[in-house]
Amino acid sequence: MRQLMWFRSDLRVQDNTALTASMQAGPTIAVFLLSPAQWHAHHDAPCKVDFWLRNLAMLQRELKQLNVPLLIRHAPLWSDAPDVVADLCREHDIASVQVNAEYGVNEARRDEAVAARLAALSITMQSHLDQLLFQPGSILTRSGKYFQAFSQFRKVCYQRLNTAPPATLGLPPAQLALDIPSDSIPERVSGFAPPDVHLQAPWPAGEAEAGERLERFATERLDDYNRDRDLPAKPGTSQISAYLAAGVLSPRQCLHAALRSNRGEFETGSPGAVTWINELLWREFYKHILVGYPQVSRHKAFRSATEVLPWRHDPQALAAWQQGRTGFPLIDAAMRQMLATGWMHNRLRMVVAMFLSKNLLIDWREGERFFMQHLIDGDLAANNGGWQWSASTGTDAVPWFRIFNPVTQSRRFDPDGRFIRYWLPELATLDNRSIHEPTSAGDLFGTADYPPPIVDLAESRRRALEAFKNLSSIGTPT
Repeated sequence: MRQLMWFRSDLRVQDNTALTASMQAGPTIAVFLLSPAQWHAHHDAPCKVDFWLRNLAMLQRELKQLNVPLLIRHAPLWSDAPDVVADLCREHDIASVQVNAEYGVNEARRDEAVAARLAALSITMQSHLDQLLFQPGSILTRSGKYFQAFSQFRKVCYQRLNTAPPATLGLPPAQLALDIPSDSIPERVSGFAPPDVHLQAPWPAGEAEAGERLERFATERLDDYNRDRDLPAKPGTSQISAYLAAGVLSPRQCLHAALRSNRGEFETGSPGAVTWINELLWREFYKHILVGYPQVSRHKAFRSATEVLPWRHDPQALAAWQQGRTGFPLIDAAMRQMLATGWMHNRLRMVVAMFLSKNLLIDWREGERFFMQHLIDGDLAANNGGWQWSASTGTDAVPWFRIFNPVTQSRRFDPDGRFIRYWLPELATLDNRSIHEPTSAGDLFGTADYPPPIVDLAESRRRALEAFKNLSSIGTPT
């Protein structure tokens, strides 16, 4: 009985749950749906779409080795998917469609609609756990609710991991060749201009590249991760987030790489390995939040009381933040890094998010949207979770009265100004003290190419604290 493997955010052949199940069940055909209108609605970045198309081309090569043809179909909006998938199933006499589950509200509605359309044709749709280590709904409080605090969620995850860590699946054996040609993979889709080659270069496509990055990180930098991860001038992070977001790597592969490096330990041994496993669990946590509290998929605040915060409408300040022209070097260097590379250091994502939502008191959703429009690793759960954490509107959020000082953060995490000098060459001649706060150099600061600060930090802090104090409560979802 013929199977259809519907690829989405799982662009790999190794350790792919649905692909393995599909090829075990019968002769398999694969499909990927191009949905540019939906991607626009989700604010997906052109560099992200380009990265996915490049990985799709590499996936097609890997599938060819398994004798699995990869077809390309157009479903501009996900509401078009039921008819497109149903027509494909009729065309190729498909008995069952295999997918790996996705967790946003729009993704869930799409899959429900496709499953209903197929059921009317007596075709089954099988959904598999693949993006996550644990099935949403299996990690719950004693009262049967989704956790709202990461520390409690992590504790249960550790218990499960110590009992039975999820195994990887490896590569399915090749099937007999089918007389069905694969479709060509487009190099671009309408509305998404290809990025500059200088942005593509740091992100080569394919499972081989992703696996090599993971292995290099696990063997060369993982032990120092807890010390180096907050230093943007050092290569202390894994640089695999884009591959995880596209599903070119699985979280199981990442977990096992860390375990191999740490002699099978989750909570002891290398502090770097333990810290990185915690980051994998943060990713897990935010995906579970999508399911347990679906309002966050609709860009609503997790803590409903914060919806009445008096966010400021300040287009000029927002534009200065977006362009890296705030007058605060660490903020501006971080934004320029994202604009140039499609990626931003994780510590800096928190710093710039808190600057926008607290010091500028601009709605966190403006920042969430702008990040998605530019990040090659844009992921709804992680991006929303991080923004709401920084803005003190989300689950397990930073206390509303804690506001990062961007100058202090700069001196602490880029003490020699190496990161700032790289991205802000107009400040390169400043000494290691002045580079964090150029106006402190007085008359010695002679360049006209860098703007003065757009906000007074002390005054903006008082304004933010007053705005949050005026809330009757920082409540949690009902």
